[in-house]
Amino acid sequence: QVELVESGGGLVQAGGSLRLSCAVSGDIRCVPPAMGWYRQAPGKERELVAGITPGGTTKYTTSSKGRFTISRHIGKNTLYLQMNSLGPADTAVYYCNALCPPDSATYYVTSKLLEEAKFDSWGQGTQVTVFS
Repeated sequence: QVELVESGGGLVQAGGSLRLSCAVSGDIRCVPPAMGWYRQAPGKERELVAGITPGGTTKYTTSSKGRFTISRHIGKNTLYLQMNSLGPADTAVYYCNALCPPDSATYYVTSKLLEEAKFDSWGQGTQVTVFS
């Protein structure tokens, strides 16, 4: 079982920045896995914010592109999300997760897997609250 511990959230004024971290441990069948940052705002479904493939190719959504940067430290089994120019619409609980795509998976396939987010479990997340 994979264990995920998110941290770095907090209360920030609009226009500010935060850096989230996700420590990954446990039974990971592939190194490095594909990983994603997700968020869930009150009353809304959880959505992908940014992803990174095993090869290091990144994926952003319309809402995160240009403002957020996903990165990782493979040796530390840690995933990061640098968030800049935050706005109230970014207020949510942020989660990370990991998956092992098929060996022959293309960027498109891996991206779809991250978007589908069919994970067995999630960490507790970290709350990000942006006030104007």
